[in-house]
Amino acid sequence: MVGTKCVEALSPRESGFKNSDVPINISLLTELQTTANGCRAPPPHDPAILRLADAMSTFQTDFDRIALVSPDGATQNDHYQDFLLRHLPPHCHEVLEIGCGTGAFARRLAQHSEKVLALDLSPEMIRVARERSTRFSNIEFQVADICARDLPAESFDCIATSATLHHLPLREILLQMKAALKPGGVLLVLDLFEPEGLSDWLSNIVAIPMSVTLRLIHQHRLRPSRAVRAAWAAHEQHDLYPTMRTVRKLCLESLPGAKVRKHLLWRYSIVWQKAI
Repeated sequence: MVGTKCVEALSPRESGFKNSDVPINISLLTELQTTANGCRAPPPHDPAILRLADAMSTFQTDFDRIALVSPDGATQNDHYQDFLLRHLPPHCHEVLEIGCGTGAFARRLAQHSEKVLALDLSPEMIRVARERSTRFSNIEFQVADICARDLPAESFDCIATSATLHHLPLREILLQMKAALKPGGVLLVLDLFEPEGLSDWLSNIVAIPMSVTLRLIHQHRLRPSRAVRAAWAAHEQHDLYPTMRTVRKLCLESLPGAKVRKHLLWRYSIVWQKAI
């Protein structure tokens, strides 16, 4: 789902749920039983899956709330859409977006590909995305938990995700996306990192006024509304972001040759092409 750094914070902040603390076997999630309300109930003998399922339920609640009070999405993520689009493969047929939010990037992807499958955990985000995308017949929006969904092997020319991976077990989800790419397919990731060291903290001096300027340009206000600030502040209590060292280490292990880049606005990107 689309996420952003909390609108009042100066940098990503640690919280209780750590997405890299406990190794998660994502394939086990496909075996979970469905309860009457449609939620998946994790097996009680597996505390790692229980923890992840609880976190995903919390994230869904958070983003349903955010969609209702802040349907415009995150200007910090939107700022890097052109950068990501420059790395789309030629002749792009099937694209998957994980964490599509209100569909802003899915609509951009649809202009460069034949079909876009856009997934998000939040029903409210998907509702807004569908309302705003009626003129795009080549986008299919689905409410889905990527941790409990099997992706078909070697099926997508591009998989894109923005501000979503920090909610998920990073190593496992990278491998899942890697397997779902066609040979020659491209993985595009934009996400948030935890500042580490003096250079990262000094970058806040530039990032903070830049973030305010983008909000003023795109949303015509210096500060989000009180309801928006409250929704994001509540969500951030459940967020944790990896450091750049962690991201680079995982890419070295799972995505050899990936181009990992640090950006302003507390973002990093991964661009990786699967061998033909």
